[in-house]
Amino acid sequence: MEPFSAASVPDLTGRTVVVTGANSGLGRVTAQVLAGRGASVVLAVRDVAKGEEAARQMPGDVDVRRLDLADLTSVRAFAAGVDEPVDVLVNNAGVMIPPLGRTAQGFELQLGTNHLGHFALTNLLLPKIRGRVVTVSSNAHRAGAIDFSDLNWERRRYRPMGAYAQSKLANLLFTTELQRRLEEAGSPVRAVAAHPGLAATNLLRGPGGRLQAVRDRLITAFAQTDEDGALPVLYAAVADVPGGSYAGPGGRFDRGAPALVGRSRRARDAETARRLWAVSEQLTGTTFPVETVRS
Repeated sequence: MEPFSAASVPDLTGRTVVVTGANSGLGRVTAQVLAGRGASVVLAVRDVAKGEEAARQMPGDVDVRRLDLADLTSVRAFAAGVDEPVDVLVNNAGVMIPPLGRTAQGFELQLGTNHLGHFALTNLLLPKIRGRVVTVSSNAHRAGAIDFSDLNWERRRYRPMGAYAQSKLANLLFTTELQRRLEEAGSPVRAVAAHPGLAATNLLRGPGGRLQAVRDRLITAFAQTDEDGALPVLYAAVADVPGGSYAGPGGRFDRGAPALVGRSRRARDAETARRLWAVSEQLTGTTFPVETVRS
């Protein structure tokens, strides 16, 4: 069998896909490939001007809509404006290792954007989703731990990489529990996750200086391109993979064609996944729409 590539994506005419953070990086490539295969793609972006600039360079039916995952008011407004059925939701947008920041609701910025914003968006859109939910995680999840005593870094000394790893672990635990709930509800929707390996996206760009220059050279030497990094996301979105799967580069050093890959022991902890779900419901005020999903 030929390795999965962008050319492996089937004709998607008549399908609707929502991609968060679709104005740059992995999200932009993912949206462009899906639109090129006939899907109607919604670019869910915080900066509409940048989204429209990206859309002008994409083929097919592309629609730009504002979504700020760091503000639950924006998440609710976006979800309320989605009238059409959604075949695939790609939870791609994220922030990586910024200084300590807070969302509009006071959550630590990385957990609030990478996990809680997507958690709320998914629950709000689930009644309209008929295919699958793809959530982009990272191998950084292996260094993560869910600290339920201080999820939002209000008492601990802030560690940007630790916070990022926690948020990426949360992405996988969210996928696990979402899939369990979908199966329990008898829903055909699948929840899957993906990681790009080390991809040279905007997330890895720092403020400059000598250290950043060294890091840029290392990234250039070892990282995949945006096009290659997006392949596991596309694979998770269109390939016939089981619910709860995790896709990533299948070769050495997190490179190569996408395949189903493993995750850390913590990412497989069903009890932690259930507990995180309950806490996330409380923090976001959103819940799994059981009856709607069943119908």
